[in-house]
Amino acid sequence: MARSPKHAAATTSLSPNPVGGEGRGEGAKAPQQPSSLQSSPTAAREEKEQRHIRSFVLRQGRFTPAQQRAFEQHWARYGLEPSVAPTDFAQAFGHRAPLVLEIGFGNGEQLLHAGLHETDRNFIGIEVHRPGVGRLMNALAAHNVENVRLYNHDAVEVLRRCIAPEALDEARIYFPDPWPKKRQQKRRLIQPEFAALLASRVRRGGRLHLATDWADYSTQMLGVLDAAPDWRNLAGSGGTVPRPAWRIETHFEKRGLRLGHGVWDLLYERG
Repeated sequence: MARSPKHAAATTSLSPNPVGGEGRGEGAKAPQQPSSLQSSPTAAREEKEQRHIRSFVLRQGRFTPAQQRAFEQHWARYGLEPSVAPTDFAQAFGHRAPLVLEIGFGNGEQLLHAGLHETDRNFIGIEVHRPGVGRLMNALAAHNVENVRLYNHDAVEVLRRCIAPEALDEARIYFPDPWPKKRQQKRRLIQPEFAALLASRVRRGGRLHLATDWADYSTQMLGVLDAAPDWRNLAGSGGTVPRPAWRIETHFEKRGLRLGHGVWDLLYERG
């Protein structure tokens, strides 16, 4: 499977040898399924939520001593634990500001850049890879970034349980796992059900920005989101946009472009 641009060395001081993100990486052991004897509507709904097809497979990469120390030293500062009720983000950050979510931040180079350069906004990152989370926490601490908080958890579960309806001003999903084999494509993150879930958490007039380096995944993204009643393609039906200034171009992405590989940016507004 081709590696994505977000796995490249950071343009700001991040360690090398990055690991994958929300889709291109590891996944936690599947949660225990509720008993089939449970019959209440709440139990049935929770059982359905537990059974969602995950967009990642958890393969823990090399976890360095520095990354382990990051959890010991910085998790209390930057980490958010999944909850059964929506998180109070004003309390988590210590102030209110427009709230931006990045799903599958990989080694965190984009999220670090955003935290440093969009200081009037608060950022939530979701990533299942512990090495990537540890690497980013070390970088955030080194730069004394205060407007970033992180979940080390499944993005679908965080959206369902931890983020209140219309709490987000923007969502960003950069280079999710393309799952290129046809039999794997049911694992792709961008599906109609996910588009509806995400729309419910973004305020009206808010924004969704996606990027992929797989042509057929960009086609699927456009098909799903253009058909979604709550999203409006700002480039027109079937259209893409040039890379916006807020998304950095990684070293890996530059190399791919030199080799003739394409990158597609999609920008939507919540209707």
